Amino acid sequence: MEANLKSGFVTLVGRPNVGKSTLMNRLIGQKIAITSKKPQTTRNRIQTVYTEEGKGQIVFLDTPGIHKAKNKLGEYMVNVAERTLNEVDVILWLVEPSNFIGAGERHILEKLKKTSTPVILIINKTDTVKKEEILEFIDTYRKQYDFAEVVPLSALRGENTEILPELIFKYLPYGPMFYDGNTITDQPERQIVAEIIREKSLHALDQEIPHGIAVTIERMKDRKNQDIMDIDATIICERDSHKGIIIGKGGSMLKKIGTNARFEIERLLDCKVNLKLWVKVKKDWRDSDFLLKNFGYRENEK
Repeated sequence: MEANLKSGFVTLVGRPNVGKSTLMNRLIGQKIAITSKKPQTTRNRIQTVYTEEGKGQIVFLDTPGIHKAKNKLGEYMVNVAERTLNEVDVILWLVEPSNFIGAGERHILEKLKKTSTPVILIINKTDTVKKEEILEFIDTYRKQYDFAEVVPLSALRGENTEILPELIFKYLPYGPMFYDGNTITDQPERQIVAEIIREKSLHALDQEIPHGIAVTIERMKDRKNQDIMDIDATIICERDSHKGIIIGKGGSMLKKIGTNARFEIERLLDCKVNLKLWVKVKKDWRDSDFLLKNFGYRENEK
């Protein structure tokens, strides 16, 4: 049985907000990668695992979006994403449905041309365009690169997503599974909890603030003889004015973030959660190597 299994690594690339995390959550069937319409949502490579009995295992790396870096955090994110292209068995490139190939897409195309890894082009958000236009979009991209496969789909609606694992398995090497069949992510719970809190902050706050926030988990402990987890977390921002906005009038914004995050963390951990949030200012943390490492963005990650 084992001899027929295929297992390998797959990365999702694409400009920020093209739907990479939404697609991965759809394929895995459980929310792991955080999703938001704001840029720089995914900062680290998030590893999730898709297992199909009798078939094998696909380990997905959801990388930060490839873009032109503006600061040290941006450089770190781009380096992680680009390094991944040569380390995987299959690349999924997500694009929006359009005849126009913009500068962001061309930048990614140049990176893809330097790798010999099979690339599956995914034209996402097909629910937003007319069906007859999709063939034109496929044609536009096919002229640019020799893709292993082209798949039009809607990650949000789950349209045509079910054929993806089958196509991916075609290009994976034979070999044993990396994780046991029940594993869906290799991320420590603390990191996923921090990501959920950051996601709820992104949803609740103004456009300009979320770029400059990080979340650290100070404490995460089961309460003795009770089905309750106590979690203390700190939201780090760059300016005093941001701190005021994150806390909100009479603590209203922080309470909203905490309530929304707690609901999702309870679903993840399958127990009651007592969540306490604080807000601290660390000026220009995104340009400090020390603080980037402190918040978990390590350049030497493999």
